[in-house]
Amino acid sequence: MKLLEIAELLEGELDGPPEATIHSVASLKEAQEGDLSFYASPRYLADLRTTKATVVLVPENFHQEAPSALIRVENPSAAFDRLISLLVPPREPLLRGIDPTAILSPGVTLGEHVALGPYVVIEEGVYIGSHTVIGAHTFIGAGTRLGEECLLYPRVTIRERSILGNRVILQPGVVIGSCGFGYFSNEEGHQKIPQVGIVEIEDDVEIGANTTIDRARFGKTLIGRGTKIDNLVQIAHNVTIGEKNIICAQVGISGSTRTGIGVTLAGQVGLSGHIDIGDRAVIGAQSGLSKNVPAGAIVIGSPAKSIDQWKKNNFYIHQLGKLFDRVKLLEKKDSSPR
Repeated sequence: MKLLEIAELLEGELDGPPEATIHSVASLKEAQEGDLSFYASPRYLADLRTTKATVVLVPENFHQEAPSALIRVENPSAAFDRLISLLVPPREPLLRGIDPTAILSPGVTLGEHVALGPYVVIEEGVYIGSHTVIGAHTFIGAGTRLGEECLLYPRVTIRERSILGNRVILQPGVVIGSCGFGYFSNEEGHQKIPQVGIVEIEDDVEIGANTTIDRARFGKTLIGRGTKIDNLVQIAHNVTIGEKNIICAQVGISGSTRTGIGVTLAGQVGLSGHIDIGDRAVIGAQSGLSKNVPAGAIVIGSPAKSIDQWKKNNFYIHQLGKLFDRVKLLEKKDSSPR
């Protein structure tokens, strides 16, 4: 496409030759002549100044020199994604129809245009909404309900009586409804506590590969509408995740913890059980929480503390070497002959 065509398509301001063309897209660091890239954060300014891209999407208020042509737009990242969606042809459906190797028990109800891949197993009493696609080797337990337009990639396991809303996406290896980790310990050992609740996942949730969500001991483990969960996350029994949460990889959430609306849990965060995380709170990477977090708070560290306190503590820690040298010098002076 010509740069002028791209600028008009994105409703941006072109600073460069309108007839120049692009053939592909790439990151600032990897781009070559004929590529389009985008710049959305000052941390990538050095990459922008050395990029070989033909054109770069930049914010409207960006007025520094760059080696490439520029198209100024309101949101470069969003504009880049929009351009990609317009240029890339729609993906063909993952599956069509019902594979002859799929196994459906009596009493299964399928909506219109449901697609089932090879060796899918669906137990009795399951309901699957219209336009839902279920990948190969997926298991769906008895009495489970799936909404419309769900997408289950291969080797998903959903145990009995789970409830999924509309447009839920489960990546490969997701396990929904496994038993919660509950035991009663005595002199004879560890006796398993029955886990008789369910898992409910509301509309527009996406869950990453090899993430596990345990069924409740009683009642339900709940994942709120619009929440996005990364790969390799563990969510324990009776947890309630609020709407529109972002939960990054390797997070572990203990039983009966509750999060509010719009909470962000960064990578490798660990939450102990029976705590509440307020709306729009942000928990920094590798934090460990054992207490409630108020709405809007930003905390980090283990044990977690406010980000301002964490920064101050880190500053002090990095001064310990200098402080040690000063103390040794003072001790040496104090012990010298007078």
